[in-house]
Amino acid sequence: MPRTQLKKRTKYIFVSGGVISGIGKGLTSASIGFLLKQAGYTVAPIKFENYLNLDAGTINPIEHGDPFLCEDGTEGDMDIGTYEKFLDVDMDKDSFVTIGRIYQTVIDRERRFEYKGEDVEAIPHITDEIISRVTGLGDKKKADIVLIELGGTAGEYQNVLYYEASRIMTLRNPGDVIHIHVSYVPTPGHLGEPKTKPTQLSVKTLNSMGIQPDFIIARSEKPIDQRRKDRFALFCNMHPEDIISNPDLDSVYEIPLILHKQGIVKRILKKFSLPYKEPKIKDWKKFVEKVKAPKKKTINIAIVGKYFGTGEYQLRDSYAALFDAIDHAKWEIGVDVKTHWLNAEKIEKEGAEKIIGTPDAIIVPIGWGERGAEGMIAAADYAREKKIPYLGLCYGMQLAVIAYARSVLKWRDANTTENEPKTKHPVIYMIPTQKELMERRAYGGTMRLGGWDAKVKKNTLAWDLYKKYDQFIDESKGLTSERHRHRFEVNGKFAEDLEKAGLIISARSVQEGLVEIIEVPDHPYYIGTQGHPEYKSRPLKPHPVFLGLIDAAAKDK
Repeated sequence: MPRTQLKKRTKYIFVSGGVISGIGKGLTSASIGFLLKQAGYTVAPIKFENYLNLDAGTINPIEHGDPFLCEDGTEGDMDIGTYEKFLDVDMDKDSFVTIGRIYQTVIDRERRFEYKGEDVEAIPHITDEIISRVTGLGDKKKADIVLIELGGTAGEYQNVLYYEASRIMTLRNPGDVIHIHVSYVPTPGHLGEPKTKPTQLSVKTLNSMGIQPDFIIARSEKPIDQRRKDRFALFCNMHPEDIISNPDLDSVYEIPLILHKQGIVKRILKKFSLPYKEPKIKDWKKFVEKVKAPKKKTINIAIVGKYFGTGEYQLRDSYAALFDAIDHAKWEIGVDVKTHWLNAEKIEKEGAEKIIGTPDAIIVPIGWGERGAEGMIAAADYAREKKIPYLGLCYGMQLAVIAYARSVLKWRDANTTENEPKTKHPVIYMIPTQKELMERRAYGGTMRLGGWDAKVKKNTLAWDLYKKYDQFIDESKGLTSERHRHRFEVNGKFAEDLEKAGLIISARSVQEGLVEIIEVPDHPYYIGTQGHPEYKSRPLKPHPVFLGLIDAAAKDK
């Protein structure tokens, strides 16, 4: 067969973490994927997680951060969102795998006698399933390079089978697999110099599993100097030029630029014997310049939620996609945003005016259940009465409808059946198709999930936003699409009364006619969306509802 007809072999990059969790494997992987994509290669990322949950949908966001919602309804972790933002592609069910999903697949196969009576073991059956997910993704996406992020930290018992799978793949595919180890290099205050020993020990752990990393990405407070690179090279059996510094930066979106400056793509492609092309990163550089440019105006946004705390610490990760969407929009508008995290339960006890004060905008985000709900309703009402720009996301939209029903229609008992099943005015109720699922306690992966098309009314704020920022699917039909993750919805029985009282229903779902977007008239900016626009926001293409909110807040200020 002529050489030009040989089948192209997919390449595989495994990315692991060392020393501490939360070191930034996802951001590093996404940055490398971005650079490879901009160099002309097709990249398919996949994240392997350690937990036995089948997906991230049932995990408390305080425990593991905000689950990221994909277009196909997959509930992944935050790194899946990072891949979407950096690579500007939609992730799906093939991009996110938990060890629970792996075990379930193997056990179901054994129950169907597909192993023909073999004794089913962790090795080779679990490792083979892991490998099949990796190679299958490459085939399905026709990828030049599959980027595999291994959850957790090297040395944990939960992820040892992922590392064994990577070792097996390296053995079976010589020249087609490389391993990148992202590890922490601390600088103890009493010493004042970076210490390489923790990473040396982490690499020793990898070596004990039969893995020799091709690259070390050294995460640290400040750039790693040549002496530290030489130490790594000596003790980790590597070349100094394969030690890449990834220090703390003002913005995570600078990471691709600092990695590119050190020639990581050129080194990766050389190890793969692939041709090098200079990555096209001009637009990204302009974006980073916009991020870092001085801002003339600062606006204050109050975020009224209930998933902020863990012990004595406050967590941004509980609303990670929301904060990312705010950032994307503020950079596009050219203002700084200071967010104030307000506990909804405190508003219940002490009142909206005292706790919220006079911010430039209010956001009520996703939430579940009765705890803090009355505080969120009070916040929605406060924003309407005080003419403060307001954005309600999913639960925040539902509670805004309840606030409107109580204050304008004077239905004092108006509520959601999620919190008060016996209310005479259930303006928010469970979608009928969800009732049977709840009776069977089928919680995981059963909500109204993923992208759903909606038709937007003309002469509404929603129409103006989608048109202004060119995010209609089909403007001639007024079609747009947002991602959803909910069981409850505006009750159609009360929709006519709400509209007669002035509430604007500016979008309904195409398939079921469900209320998707609501607005309040004669207000600087008041919009609620049943969907989750925060999951569709991208660095170079912020979402219209966030652009509209920040623009209105800046003008009002």
